[in-house]
Amino acid sequence: MTVWTKNRHGSGGRRMMCLALLFLLLAGCKAGQEEKSGQERLVRLDKLQQLPTGQVDPDSQALRIGVGAILSPQGTVHSYQPLIDYLGRKMGKPAILVQRKTYQELNDLLARNVVDLGFICTGAYAEDVKKEAVSLLVVPQINGRTTYRAFVIVPAASPVREFGDLRGKVFAFTDPLSNTGYLYPLFLLQSMGQQPETFFGRTIFTYSHDRSMAAVMEGIADGASVDSLVYAFASKSNPEISRQTKVIWESPDFGIPPVVVPRTISPALKALLKKLLLGMHRDAEGKKALAALGVERFVEPEPRLYDSKGRRPCLLP
Repeated sequence: MTVWTKNRHGSGGRRMMCLALLFLLLAGCKAGQEEKSGQERLVRLDKLQQLPTGQVDPDSQALRIGVGAILSPQGTVHSYQPLIDYLGRKMGKPAILVQRKTYQELNDLLARNVVDLGFICTGAYAEDVKKEAVSLLVVPQINGRTTYRAFVIVPAASPVREFGDLRGKVFAFTDPLSNTGYLYPLFLLQSMGQQPETFFGRTIFTYSHDRSMAAVMEGIADGASVDSLVYAFASKSNPEISRQTKVIWESPDFGIPPVVVPRTISPALKALLKKLLLGMHRDAEGKKALAALGVERFVEPEPRLYDSKGRRPCLLP
């Protein structure tokens, strides 16, 4: 899976073993890795096991819930399964978690109405809006807010103090459609007249924020840009994250990653899903499911947080 082109942090085998252990600590994730020679500057941690196609829709009457790869697959199951079970019980039908390894794959499922409900990244939503593929349903509220930020993190002992100090270093992106994990650091580079290929010594795509944090903790990457909410929630669960990393840069506020439905969904199903999600915080079981996500409640969306003027979800044209 992984191409390690420089031996900057010890042997590749030891490094991969440590990283695998760290993934287990963060999210119970295991991913096979293979080493290749060469002088490639782009390293992609993307050879993750794909869920079988048949798992998307084994029951045509099931509620199909797609979750973007903000967390590694096992971390997603741990966090979202209580919510999925809750919605299934309330609707009296099976509820199925649908995962894909990239944000684009989930966007494609939403566009084709393969999933009924999607928890997606802000950057992925901006892409969907261009294609008129989805409708905003609700948004999470966390700590009384419906916004979040990008955090640029480095190892706690790193001498790096600001984003510009990462020149020539190894940097971890999450996904090409990730607002905080790719689009925002790309915006920073462009505002400096730079590109990832010329500014960084090497870049990595990890395809989840917890893997990006793990890469920084282990020293696989010298820096990463991650979702502030994921960082805070993960640090609360595992204090080693905040002890072994430090935040050197924060973005402005963006509209929080939204909950969406396909634009072609039936009005009745859309109304029911919205009613259930907005009422979860008033239900004992719903509160438990929200707690597993680190969410206080779901609220009505504010479209202004996601429009192309003012507070843009993606700071790129």
